[in-house]
Amino acid sequence: MTSTPDPGVTSNDPYNPLDPRPPRGGSAKPAGASSTITGTVENGVEPNCFLLDGNLLVGAPRGALKVGARVTVTGRSQPDLMTTCQQGTPFVVESVRPA
Repeated sequence: MTSTPDPGVTSNDPYNPLDPRPPRGGSAKPAGASSTITGTVENGVEPNCFLLDGNLLVGAPRGALKVGARVTVTGRSQPDLMTTCQQGTPFVVESVRPA
């Protein structure tokens, strides 16, 4: 026996795969929208994890990021990306340049 969702239910539950509406909340920019961030690189709590304005910088060329450096980074936010860094919103880096 299978059950079908009640079309009158409006739970907007992000954990309910039968709810056709997108979950509430989230970032102002959709995942995958290219953007540019300028700021000072900070150390994360885990080794080799770098943060910029609350974003976890992922995939930058080795040596391109140094703690304390002011940089401009172009890339895409990817909040669903799993990392071992335990902080920040993953931001997949496309380019890095000094600011």
